[in-house]
Amino acid sequence: MAPSVSSIFVLSLLLIGVFVQTHAKNEQSATFSYEGSNGPEHWGSMSSKFATCSNGKSQSPIDIVKDGAVFGKHLQKLVRRYNTANATLVNNGFNIGVDFGEKTGGVAVIDDKNYTLRQLHWHSPSEHLLNGERFAAELHLIHKADDGGLSVIAILLQDGDSDPLLEKIQDKLRELTKEKCGSNEEAHIALGELNLKHLRKKTRKYYRYIGSFTVPPCTENVIWTILGKVRTISKEQVEALKAPLEPPYKKNARPAQPLNGRKIEIYDELSEY
Repeated sequence: MAPSVSSIFVLSLLLIGVFVQTHAKNEQSATFSYEGSNGPEHWGSMSSKFATCSNGKSQSPIDIVKDGAVFGKHLQKLVRRYNTANATLVNNGFNIGVDFGEKTGGVAVIDDKNYTLRQLHWHSPSEHLLNGERFAAELHLIHKADDGGLSVIAILLQDGDSDPLLEKIQDKLRELTKEKCGSNEEAHIALGELNLKHLRKKTRKYYRYIGSFTVPPCTENVIWTILGKVRTISKEQVEALKAPLEPPYKKNARPAQPLNGRKIEIYDELSEY
């Protein structure tokens, strides 16, 4: 049975610390999926709380057309100070992620503001496109500032060599496959101390725009940073991320959303502008 979105919604919000628990618990009972009558094109009509999924004008993901990006003169080098942190591997029913304790994952500096890393998760195939090209997978690093501001750093992953972060947790991923998620359930496996240094690799170029979360309720005013360098993931690792999920969620990428006049900015430390 596909997980109930009332529980999925509540638990996913707990992971990113976006809304107050008591508000989330009043969410209507509904199920969202990535196919059929509950697929992405229907999310906005499934619940009044999901209306932004269809009515919002700043939705994510998007197709990043490189020639359409403008140089962001105010943009700065992307600074990430991630720590070795106590972590938990989580299957919430619609994606596989890693949850960090309160303010233990470190920070990313966005527009001179510290955003704390709260959670990361994967989508397969990628949600964002570059010049119309979709990749094997996409890693989302979910951050929240002390003032409630939200920021996501996305890393696109193409078929190739194995991803170092997934190599560290591959045995736990196999264990997670054995844990079945029923209605109102999540599967959790302790990872212990997880070194996040791979996620701090220097980034020469990135894209920036204002969008939303890519799952219901599709909350907007999220600062997106998409790294310009596409990294690699092995086909075996992609399958390992899909294995714990039920069939409607194995391909968990929302289609690209209209840009609606939004500006995509680019930072490139080698360019003069």
